[in-house]
Amino acid sequence: MKKVIAINGSPRKKWNTAALLNKALEGAASQGAETELIHLYDLNYKGCISCFACKLKNGKSYGKCACKDGLTPVLEQIGQADALLLGAPIYLGTMTGEMQSFLERLIFPYLVYDENYSTLFPKKIPTGFIYTMGVNETMMKSMGYESHFKIVETALARTFGAAESLVVTDTYQFDDYDKYVATKFNVEEKSRRRQDEFPQDCEKAFKMGAGFMAGVNNNGVN
Repeated sequence: MKKVIAINGSPRKKWNTAALLNKALEGAASQGAETELIHLYDLNYKGCISCFACKLKNGKSYGKCACKDGLTPVLEQIGQADALLLGAPIYLGTMTGEMQSFLERLIFPYLVYDENYSTLFPKKIPTGFIYTMGVNETMMKSMGYESHFKIVETALARTFGAAESLVVTDTYQFDDYDKYVATKFNVEEKSRRRQDEFPQDCEKAFKMGAGFMAGVNNNGVN
């Protein structure tokens, strides 16, 4: 059975990012895949420590991360996966620190320092990144977030063979906005979007997961 792994880079396990990842996994499961959601905030690990053991000629850790911690079994699982889904909210204009540290540990060992920056990942698999954020689409574009998304998408595509992104803006952040200082946001508009548009975002996530496995089952990417 094909296996799809989703990585939640949000500290919340039942909010926007996790909900979208679960929908994507439902889509993959609808095509017969085995699925698993991993929460990064449950793990104890650090980012790349620049030891370069993964680049050492004839080294025992060549092409894989030499660090042994809570992330080690996850990296091993991904090495056997048929598709990979990632998700994170935007904090201070970029993904969460846990997701950034995870990507350092995931991608760098596969990266070859040759003329083409080729990859050591053993096969081609589809990857997708789901971003969530409190700002609306206009603010997202004016603040330059899209350039960051493109960098990540390029790195994933180079490493694994294919990548796409789903960007979900103007998300609902609190159960009760009256309890928090958040005058920047239009609460009525956020509530409307939560009711009318977030379900459509969930459907897009479902289609992403289903599409990944449809392609894999038809020998498209894998």
